[in-house]
Amino acid sequence: MAIAATDIEAVRARFPALARTGPDGRPFVWADAPGGSQAPDVVIDAVAGRMREGASNTHGAFAASREIDALIDAAHAAGADLLGCDADEVVFGQNATSVLLHLSRSFGRTLEPGDEIVVTRLDHDANIRPWVLAARDAGATVRWADVREDDVTLDLDSLADAITPRTKLVACTAASNAVGSMPPVAEVVRLAKAVGALVAIDAVHLAQHHAPDLHGWGADVVATSPYKFFGPHQGMVGVRRELLASWHPYKLDAAEDVDPFRWESGTQSHEAMAGTIAAIGYIADGAAERREGVLAGFARFHAHERLLATRFLEGAATIPGLRLIGIADPARVDERTPTFAVRLGEQHPLDTAAALADRGIFVWDGHYYAIEVFERLGLLATGGAVRIGFCHYHTVDEVDRVLGALTDLV
Repeated sequence: MAIAATDIEAVRARFPALARTGPDGRPFVWADAPGGSQAPDVVIDAVAGRMREGASNTHGAFAASREIDALIDAAHAAGADLLGCDADEVVFGQNATSVLLHLSRSFGRTLEPGDEIVVTRLDHDANIRPWVLAARDAGATVRWADVREDDVTLDLDSLADAITPRTKLVACTAASNAVGSMPPVAEVVRLAKAVGALVAIDAVHLAQHHAPDLHGWGADVVATSPYKFFGPHQGMVGVRRELLASWHPYKLDAAEDVDPFRWESGTQSHEAMAGTIAAIGYIADGAAERREGVLAGFARFHAHERLLATRFLEGAATIPGLRLIGIADPARVDERTPTFAVRLGEQHPLDTAAALADRGIFVWDGHYYAIEVFERLGLLATGGAVRIGFCHYHTVDEVDRVLGALTDLV
């Protein structure tokens, strides 16, 4: 069931940043959700509350330290309910990029010359470069899966051709942070597992809109960033326990040697963990079975976001000179997130973003670290694209305001 019009204001009231207004007195339109979502009040309160209660390191002989130990266990349990895995398969870190670099460094020690990895042109660089660097250091080969130029979706034929009996890992996004395309993860996993390869899924963008599912997908690594799903800045990655046990992390001798904690180098951000627990709780909306609540929450978000995406696609098609890069057919709305890359005539994306900012509309321009897809489309050298992204706390009126501003700028 979609978020009703009578409910959306109640949803928005929980996000303090959404009430900020510009010089004209109108609220800002935070149409930059793919770059980082806003946080609801429960997340802000959880972060502040943990800091008010005092800081401590782990495994101390006093109450505050025992609270931190309990918090860390609770964060892993909450993370498992979001990622669709078990608590001992959740690894926290500074951000998803840092955790993936950490994991890839250890994965690289299992590679030999002649081995191959497969990456895609659709991915954020955080799910490309760590694996490419690991292959480089081991003398392994990198093979690339292409995108389809017409709708900027993953070319499954190209992926199938890239995978060989020598493939050791396939890295693929679950949703493009640049153009919103959602590859069929089940098919990616099927192709990889047919040759015994590992699968690393970047769900950082997806997790703002749909629930990741490490076990259900049959994947081996699933990366997320809580600040993309209404939490604080942090990285949270699900990794199949057999890999955590068999790979060897780069770690200090003094650090505990128990999974998953031996992968969490240094002191973690405990206040961020508190905020992440609250963000997952916000999605689950107090459900007794948190994983079921997460699934129900995302289903509700998606129903509303589907309306927003359809509205934008239909409106964008009527604006002369507006090029939408990616899936443009409203009938295919379920194949994408409400994230749109556009070019407005010959205008440089930075100029378009600045003009929208003058109208109180916040968007991104450039490549957003998805450099391969923009290089592939021939847009990287000319500024990439303007990225407009919505999520469940946006309204139809905000979509219309963005469309109206784009029309005015033609």
